[in-house]
Amino acid sequence: MSNNVIAPQKQMTGMFGNPVAENPIDLMFDAVYKHYGLNWQFWKMNINSSSEIPVAIAGAKAMGFAGFCITVPYKIDVIDTLDAYDDDVRVIGAANYVTFEQGLMIGHNNDGKGVVKAIEKVTSIAGKRAVMLGAGGAGRAMAVEIARAGVSHLTIITRRESQGVEVANLVQRATGVPTEWVCWTGNIALPEGTQILLNATHLGALPERESVPIDWSTLSVEATVVDVITNPRITPFLETAREKGCFVVDGVDMLVQLAMQIFEAWTGITPDELIFQSAVEKALGE
Repeated sequence: MSNNVIAPQKQMTGMFGNPVAENPIDLMFDAVYKHYGLNWQFWKMNINSSSEIPVAIAGAKAMGFAGFCITVPYKIDVIDTLDAYDDDVRVIGAANYVTFEQGLMIGHNNDGKGVVKAIEKVTSIAGKRAVMLGAGGAGRAMAVEIARAGVSHLTIITRRESQGVEVANLVQRATGVPTEWVCWTGNIALPEGTQILLNATHLGALPERESVPIDWSTLSVEATVVDVITNPRITPFLETAREKGCFVVDGVDMLVQLAMQIFEAWTGITPDELIFQSAVEKALGE
């Protein structure tokens, strides 16, 4: 008879989205679980369409997931499948992670909080004029939290007027911060006095590494430039900003900040930031 002891089934967590292949979040979480001696695992799951989200989430509940993340393009679609959600989701209209509480699926949104924490490690936000490119699920959260952090004015630039105007109105209604929509056409000429520039679009992600069409001559070298993309860590957008002399904040820093909050919500353990930073750097081969 074998004396080998079969390890208990791992506690599952994960992320639903499309695409998910290039996101290092699974390698990061698995390394942190291992560090804290947790028999947990993180799975990335590519969901082909929003019509499959209810089935996928029902499966996570049936299989006893401790929680899961939601990424593009399903942060808004997921809301109708949840049992409840917190005030951040109610205000923002999108969720980026779920906890299970007494059998109920509870939606949360800390996308914007992670962005604010990452930016404030580099520069202050209060009193500054900000511009955000894009207004999808992550962009909605970023816009609200940047406004809550005290920007004096926010400009939202999108190609779709309905999307941009909706988020601009949402921000102004929720925070009182003056917010306007500008149509995205050609090379974007940034508003005079822009001090924080945020890219909340997919442009720059692997494998395409597309450039963001900006007229860089309209941005001050004293501005801080922020990108939500996690892989590559330094996108063409941030490369250009850095060459210009701007301060930059990359998507990995934001991922670490929000992942720490999610980890604590799922496990009850307050993690060391250095453990998360080390885990994601290893995942990216840095």
